[in-house]
Amino acid sequence: MLLTAGDSHLTTMSDQEIADISKVLVDHTSGRALTVTADRHYSTNQAIAFAEYAKDIVADVHMVLPPDWAASSTPETLRDHYAKIADIIPVMLVTNIFVPRGEVFGLQTLELIYDTVENVVAIKDDTLGPFARKMTLLVRDLWAVFSGGQKQNHLDLHPYGCDGFMSTFLSFKPEITHSYWSAIQSNNFAAAASIIQDYDHPFFDLLKSSPGGFDAALHGVMELFGIYSRWRPAPYYNLSDLEMEALANRLVKLNIHPVANI
Repeated sequence: MLLTAGDSHLTTMSDQEIADISKVLVDHTSGRALTVTADRHYSTNQAIAFAEYAKDIVADVHMVLPPDWAASSTPETLRDHYAKIADIIPVMLVTNIFVPRGEVFGLQTLELIYDTVENVVAIKDDTLGPFARKMTLLVRDLWAVFSGGQKQNHLDLHPYGCDGFMSTFLSFKPEITHSYWSAIQSNNFAAAASIIQDYDHPFFDLLKSSPGGFDAALHGVMELFGIYSRWRPAPYYNLSDLEMEALANRLVKLNIHPVANI
């Protein structure tokens, strides 16, 4: 059970709201699965305080996303940031911080952390491409590696040692995710690619072409499936009733509407 700064909209929440939702996550999971809390662009002192809170509520792992405005951090200062939090609770990194800094800076920082910081246990990739492949090869022996977003990102990294992936479909059409994972486990990569072609590509094309971008549409999908409502805090855009109707019709054509059978 995973919170992230982006997908979980921690960037729109107060510190108290982040603390509250973190406790809900741990309490509701109640030991049935691994729990991962997250921070968002906290300074080191603030990140330490929140890591101590995450430990107190008995989170299993804590995802850390340091600030780096105007490229203000160095590999050494980031290493020190992660190390101080790892002294408190097992740490998951997220490569989002390296997107604006480039491959050389990102790999240099990760190698330094990998070599010198204990109790880092996992990394989530947001960067993709050559960086992600090199990152996976670098850390796979000690850290769990998983890709964000789409199955095609996981399939790209799987030969290099990527352990898993975030699945957009798991919450509302789990059979798609289960079919893909079964194909991976049986080394049937042609079948895995077919699932990506039939579901991931058209679905994400739909999301990205919707008003308000992919997340507005994804919230609309979740409302159609009765999971949660479409509403997000301003200034984020929320789909209108008319746009929700159009979204439902497009999902039917993709065979991933609640009334469709996989």
